[in-house]
Amino acid sequence: MAHPKSRISKQRKRKRRTHYKASAPQVATCPTTGESHLYHRAFWHEGSMYYKGKVVIQAFDEEDLVE
Repeated sequence: MAHPKSRISKQRKRKRRTHYKASAPQVATCPTTGESHLYHRAFWHEGSMYYKGKVVIQAFDEEDLVE
Protein backbone atom coordinates (compact mmCIF):
# COMPACT_ATOMS: atom_id res chain seq x y z
CA MET A 1 0.00 0.00 0.00
CA ALA A 2 1.29 3.49 -0.80
CA HIS A 3 2.65 5.36 2.17
CA PRO A 4 3.84 9.00 1.99
CA LYS A 5 7.30 9.72 3.32
CA SER A 6 6.07 12.89 5.00
CA ARG A 7 2.65 14.28 5.78
CA ILE A 8 1.23 17.07 3.61
CA SER A 9 -0.43 19.78 5.68
CA LYS A 10 -4.10 20.71 5.17
CA GLN A 11 -3.12 24.18 4.02
CA ARG A 12 -0.71 22.89 1.39
CA LYS A 13 -3.24 20.33 0.13
CA ARG A 14 -6.04 22.89 -0.11
CA LYS A 15 -3.82 25.40 -1.94
CA ARG A 16 -3.11 22.81 -4.60
CA ARG A 17 -6.77 21.90 -5.03
CA THR A 18 -8.15 25.42 -5.36
CA HIS A 19 -9.33 26.92 -8.60
CA TYR A 20 -8.02 30.43 -7.97
CA LYS A 21 -5.68 29.87 -10.91
CA ALA A 22 -8.57 30.08 -13.36
CA SER A 23 -8.32 33.20 -15.51
CA ALA A 24 -11.61 34.92 -16.32
CA PRO A 25 -15.06 33.30 -16.28
CA GLN A 26 -16.44 32.36 -19.67
CA VAL A 27 -19.31 34.44 -20.95
CA ALA A 28 -22.04 33.14 -23.23
CA THR A 29 -24.56 35.02 -25.37
CA CYS A 30 -28.19 33.99 -25.19
CA PRO A 31 -29.57 33.05 -28.63
CA THR A 32 -33.06 34.30 -27.70
CA THR A 33 -32.33 37.67 -26.09
CA GLY A 34 -28.75 38.38 -27.13
CA GLU A 35 -27.90 39.06 -23.48
CA SER A 36 -24.41 38.16 -22.18
CA HIS A 37 -24.34 35.89 -19.12
CA LEU A 38 -22.15 33.34 -17.34
CA TYR A 39 -22.30 29.73 -18.56
CA HIS A 40 -24.69 27.43 -16.66
CA ARG A 41 -26.39 30.36 -14.93
CA ALA A 42 -29.88 31.74 -15.26
CA PHE A 43 -30.15 35.48 -15.90
CA TRP A 44 -32.76 38.22 -15.76
CA HIS A 45 -33.74 40.14 -18.90
CA GLU A 46 -36.58 42.68 -18.93
CA GLY A 47 -38.22 41.18 -15.84
CA SER A 48 -38.11 37.55 -17.02
CA MET A 49 -35.62 34.90 -16.01
CA TYR A 50 -34.02 32.89 -18.82
CA TYR A 51 -32.01 29.67 -18.79
CA LYS A 52 -30.72 27.90 -21.90
CA GLY A 53 -32.67 30.34 -24.08
CA LYS A 54 -36.04 29.53 -22.47
CA VAL A 55 -38.17 31.54 -20.07
CA VAL A 56 -38.03 30.06 -16.58
CA ILE A 57 -39.91 32.80 -14.71
CA GLN A 58 -42.27 34.93 -16.75
CA ALA A 59 -42.43 38.68 -16.13
CA PHE A 60 -45.85 39.85 -15.05
CA ASP A 61 -47.52 43.08 -16.06
CA GLU A 62 -49.27 45.51 -13.75
CA GLU A 63 -52.49 44.64 -15.58
CA ASP A 64 -52.24 41.10 -14.18
CA LEU A 65 -52.20 42.49 -10.64
CA VAL A 66 -55.38 44.53 -11.12
CA GLU A 67 -57.60 41.55 -11.95
